[in-house]
Amino acid sequence: MPEQLTISVGQHSSPGRKPVNQDFHGVYIPEEPALSGKGIAVAIADGISSSTVSQIASETAVKSFLEDYYCTSDSWSVKASVRRVLLAINSWLYAQNRRSQYRYNKDRGYVCTFTSMVFKSTSAYIFHIGDARAYRVVDNSLEPLTEDHRTWVSPETSYLSRAIGIGQQLEIDYQALPLEVGDVFLLATDGVYEYVSEKFIGETIDANAHDLNGAATAIVEEAYQQGSDDNLTAQVIRIDQLPQRQIDDIHQRVTALPFPPSLEPRMLFDDFEIIRDIYSSSRSHVVLARDTDTNQQVVIKIPSVELRDNTAYLERFLMEEWIAKRLNSVHILKSHTETRKRNYLYIVNEFIEGQTLAQWMIDNPKPNMETVRNIVEQIAKGLQCFHRQEMLHQDLRPNNIMIDNTGTAKIIDFGSTFVAGLDEIDSPVQQNHILGTAQFTAPEYFLGEYGTKKSDLYSLGVLTYQMLSGRFPYGVEMAKTRTKAAQKKLSYQSVLDDNRDIPAWMDETLKKSVQANPYKRYSELSEFIYDLRNPNASFLNKTRSPLIERDPILFWKSVSAIMAVVIICMAAPW
Repeated sequence: MPEQLTISVGQHSSPGRKPVNQDFHGVYIPEEPALSGKGIAVAIADGISSSTVSQIASETAVKSFLEDYYCTSDSWSVKASVRRVLLAINSWLYAQNRRSQYRYNKDRGYVCTFTSMVFKSTSAYIFHIGDARAYRVVDNSLEPLTEDHRTWVSPETSYLSRAIGIGQQLEIDYQALPLEVGDVFLLATDGVYEYVSEKFIGETIDANAHDLNGAATAIVEEAYQQGSDDNLTAQVIRIDQLPQRQIDDIHQRVTALPFPPSLEPRMLFDDFEIIRDIYSSSRSHVVLARDTDTNQQVVIKIPSVELRDNTAYLERFLMEEWIAKRLNSVHILKSHTETRKRNYLYIVNEFIEGQTLAQWMIDNPKPNMETVRNIVEQIAKGLQCFHRQEMLHQDLRPNNIMIDNTGTAKIIDFGSTFVAGLDEIDSPVQQNHILGTAQFTAPEYFLGEYGTKKSDLYSLGVLTYQMLSGRFPYGVEMAKTRTKAAQKKLSYQSVLDDNRDIPAWMDETLKKSVQANPYKRYSELSEFIYDLRNPNASFLNKTRSPLIERDPILFWKSVSAIMAVVIICMAAPW
């Protein structure tokens, strides 16, 4: 049976010599699937002594974090999920300050420090604001994992430079580190770490290995005995087990259901009536069917017979439906709602009555500009839905776009989609980075680099270029490049020709969208879409670029030829 992430936690908090405890702490260990998908969250917050309401801020920050983090999309990365939650908490506390009598005195308002660790798969993610600290305990020493956000005005005087609730903006320290079984971490407020020695902490944790609550209590009591006059909170976390999935475990999980039989017209399959084949390839078999419960037409996709022993392929096959259920856009293929238990391994999606963009381009070899803009804008809206969920489609091409009978464009086929939240889960299954179609694949993939939103933008730019010209911006040369030097030598081929009614500024828009260097492309899809309709002033005012920029190879050939002529002339006898 696959191993799960398992930790032991001990924690203790005390007001110490103060009448009110302004510290707050918590931990949440979910059940599966949240344990694998979101991980385990630990948090600690420390109020400021100058405020009489700071304990409310601490409690709100920890409770809201532990509740809201698990409500974020499971496709988001830990970093994106925690950041959005903390920004929301900060906004709420800041708003309370602005509405209270403390609006002009932040030192008396709803303010607290905050430090958290999220343990997911085989990594730990640390988020830090203020001066509560996180350590890794190594023998009898402490390895600091955070830096205090304090500004010192003298050796005796300092003030908190960062905290939740102080201002509208929130800067969060973040880092990720790999985990090993046996790792021990300590989260503590300043009332503890300023008074307890590293040796005492290490020895106490070792002596209470089977009672970490006792260890945390002993550390807090030691700080009190050493004269701490602040609130006291400590959390001790030990990694007991890390997930270790083997290829055989994954294959067994994804093939828990039997593979379907060959699907033939008029056949009744899991209460679906098979109507006809749609297409069959080396990767999948797709048929049109009718749901006998709802009488709706649906598309059933079953795994390829040739690849049923390929665990990575089966993982990606099942991921398609998981992804479709988490995307909600009229411009994205919709997953069919489950109404009954399945008896075989397959996925079901809505049936789109129409044609692929590839067929549409054959039927419309010279589309007008407005039609192209309309289709591209719809595809961009679908891509933006992917990007909001921290997903990259990675295989945008004409065969993966459907145009239905109402003219609505829909993105289909999620077999190459990258999901940030799932990428953080350790797996022995190796994935191929170049999953898309070569002519539409962003250049960075050929260099072995991870993609970004700009990678999908590149594919959309190539698709737009092809719709307007029937060609590719770099011909077939881009797919042959495997180094940055080779990509720099590529020359963009203008979309303009004598037979196309395309404005010159549009060519500059397309050129920017398909730059080989991702940093030279548009930053956002919305910028590209805007420039497709509105001439960019920088493009309109642009003079003809020098030859060295337009064609560096031709430039240096010309220089070499001129120098050769000069040398010959100088060497010739007079």
